[in-house]
Amino acid sequence: MARILNLETATTNCSVSISDGDTIVFLKENNAMEYSHSEQLHIFIKEALQGASLSFSDLNAVSVSKGPGSYTGLRIGVSAAKGLCFSLDLPLISIPTLESMAHQVTLKGNGLVIPVLDARRMEVYSAVFDADHQEIRETKAEIITEDSFREYTAHKEVHIVGSGAQKCKDLLQHPNFQFDVSVTPSAKEMAQLAHKKYEARHFEDVAYFEPYYLKDFVLQGKKKA
Repeated sequence: MARILNLETATTNCSVSISDGDTIVFLKENNAMEYSHSEQLHIFIKEALQGASLSFSDLNAVSVSKGPGSYTGLRIGVSAAKGLCFSLDLPLISIPTLESMAHQVTLKGNGLVIPVLDARRMEVYSAVFDADHQEIRETKAEIITEDSFREYTAHKEVHIVGSGAQKCKDLLQHPNFQFDVSVTPSAKEMAQLAHKKYEARHFEDVAYFEPYYLKDFVLQGKKKA
């Protein structure tokens, strides 16, 4: 079984886990009001290894949440993951943040889950997954309106989850929508996804890998005079 260090820093939740195969061995996380990754991440990594009775030499890979999410949070997490992979000669695995969130929701039949992360104003980062947690619509940065996700209301259950769910709840009135703002990206859900990628040898190029910021959408140009 592969022992993998999983790092999740895409939101305010600073989350670290150690997995053996697809099973979590140890989890350490803190979802503070403010970002604390620069102070806590490396401490949590050390505590996770100690809690799992492992050393860095026992690891087979490092996985990191790739985004979208906080620019600073992602940068800190990816920098830490790449530094460990370089120094320990380990493969790097990237996990889409929204896919990891989708795995926190158990669906039935033709239900859907739409993880949404708060971006700014009325914008969110979102993707759409079916009951088997397969992506059926890619990640987008979008402005929430009364018509958002209307094409999915034919499904009996559409779970809109994450920090952007409240924005959606304020505008989306269809009875098939269900909202849960408590779902937060966590290293706990990364174990199964990371193990699957490890088995498939689906690794990133450590030298060139960058987080998925979606910043081309987020950045605004200067106003014309």
